[in-house]
Amino acid sequence: MVRTIPLDPVMGVDHRGLRAGRLVGRRLTTAVPLAILISLAVFALAAASPFDPLDAYLGAHGDSFTETQRADLRNRLNLDQSWFGAWWSWLGDLLRGELGESRSYHQPVTQVLAERLPWSLLLGVLGGVVALSLGAVLGAWAGLRRGGLADRAISAGAIVLQAVPPFVLALGAVLLFALTLRWFPAAGLTDPGRGVDAASTARHLILPATLLGVTQLPWLVLGLRETVARSLDGDAIKGAKARGLPWRVIAFRHVLPVAIVPFLTLCGARLPELVVGATVVETIFSWPGLGSATVEAARALDFPLLAIMTVLITALVLLGNLAADAAGVLIDPRIDADG
Repeated sequence: MVRTIPLDPVMGVDHRGLRAGRLVGRRLTTAVPLAILISLAVFALAAASPFDPLDAYLGAHGDSFTETQRADLRNRLNLDQSWFGAWWSWLGDLLRGELGESRSYHQPVTQVLAERLPWSLLLGVLGGVVALSLGAVLGAWAGLRRGGLADRAISAGAIVLQAVPPFVLALGAVLLFALTLRWFPAAGLTDPGRGVDAASTARHLILPATLLGVTQLPWLVLGLRETVARSLDGDAIKGAKARGLPWRVIAFRHVLPVAIVPFLTLCGARLPELVVGATVVETIFSWPGLGSATVEAARALDFPLLAIMTVLITALVLLGNLAADAAGVLIDPRIDADG
């Protein structure tokens, strides 16, 4: 949490770089213990699960194994350990750079991450760009035209969009744009029987990336709209109007700069929802990213993969919030990084 402070009237400087550095250092000292506790919770919840990881691993072939074979396989997969012992063993392997074997993909976890992480980053970055771009334009437009037709239309659209679950929105987009209009492919990374290339990947990426960005729009639009509209009632804006400054100067030099920091903070706070939305989008569009791998790992009780995925998602959310707060400190010298 950050708070606003006045600038030093004597020194005339704000030391924003130093304060941003303190913020980063303080957050990082808490990020590692938090990630460890979350990974511990994954194994604890696994122990409470009524499902047997061995049954998930064997699948439909489980009935063909004898009890002796099952016991031997359980021992080889380290499924006979207590949950704390399994977590301690996993943590030791992690510190040595060994992430173990994914039971659902029958591959080393490092290989699963290497194959899928770039595609998740590509989808997430483009989806984030769509959300930030449209959110900034529509939110600022609605706020600056407070009470007008544009404001009412944009706000009403954001409220309606907020009420639609992401999976319903995704299925509707597939039905309309892929199956009915046939503008975009329905799923996958490339066309069947065709290798991965830039043109094919771009065609398959447009719809899921746009949809991922649209799922984050309501909160960004409404949050920025409220900040901009509230800024219009400030004394500084009233003074600028009294001095006869043009509306364009008031909007772009007085109103929007004030709204940047709250908007960045809101963007950081939306990262968990972006990750959840990416998981839904990847699953529906059969996108070969980490989101769909997380769903598969949870379904197959693949805890070596699920644990590292949980840690990575936690780190992403923490780093995103940290980046947003640090940017706010660097942009606005009135923000107190120690608050």
